[in-house]
Amino acid sequence: MSSTKNPGRFAGLLYVLTSIVGFFAMGYVPGKLIVHGNAAATASNIAANETLFRLGIAGALIGQAGFIFVAEALYDLLKGVNRRHASLMVTLIVVSIPIAFVNELNSIAALVLVRGADFLSIFDKPQRDALAMLFLKLHGQGFVVAEIFWGLWLFPLALLVYRSRFLPRFLGVWLALAGFAWVILSLTGVLLPQYQDKVDTYSQPAFFGEIAFMLWLLIRGARPPARDAAATSNPRVESA
Repeated sequence: MSSTKNPGRFAGLLYVLTSIVGFFAMGYVPGKLIVHGNAAATASNIAANETLFRLGIAGALIGQAGFIFVAEALYDLLKGVNRRHASLMVTLIVVSIPIAFVNELNSIAALVLVRGADFLSIFDKPQRDALAMLFLKLHGQGFVVAEIFWGLWLFPLALLVYRSRFLPRFLGVWLALAGFAWVILSLTGVLLPQYQDKVDTYSQPAFFGEIAFMLWLLIRGARPPARDAAATSNPRVESA
């Protein structure tokens, strides 16, 4: 698939692929292995399915690294609408990626505890299991920190889509709602964690805005209108 023939479809393909990897790492694997409130059962599941747990860590790293290319593809698609907003979008994406990368150290620490290396012999198994669960909890809180940027980058994207004229405006509105939902979910996790699950449930319709956007790009594609020679040669000729 050529990115020059249909840059929107190319961006959509990258977006979908990284999202699939991300769902596997952040949704499927924890759902299979983590038993909330039961450190012993969780440790047992990880020990029995170590390969799956490691694939989850690898998937998270690959998905985050791959999103750099999603950001580049979206920038190429939308920079003609407003270069400043497109640059802000990329900056907010790039800021979130190191947070997610460092956060995977918590999962690696949990795995080390579950495996029970020689230098951990000072701790008995229930203690190691409890510490492993602690690191898994910290891993979840790391996502709470990253979520605020997962929401913030959607605001310039939403504005770019809304003003693009080659993408439907309702997608821009939906993306803005998704951005608000991510930010609210992040702040709820910090300020009112007891309500986080409820907020997550109520926010699902807003989150579907990202899915709708990536599927629109993948299926319908998008081609920015050709800019005339004068606009191309004069970087000041941009929409405000």
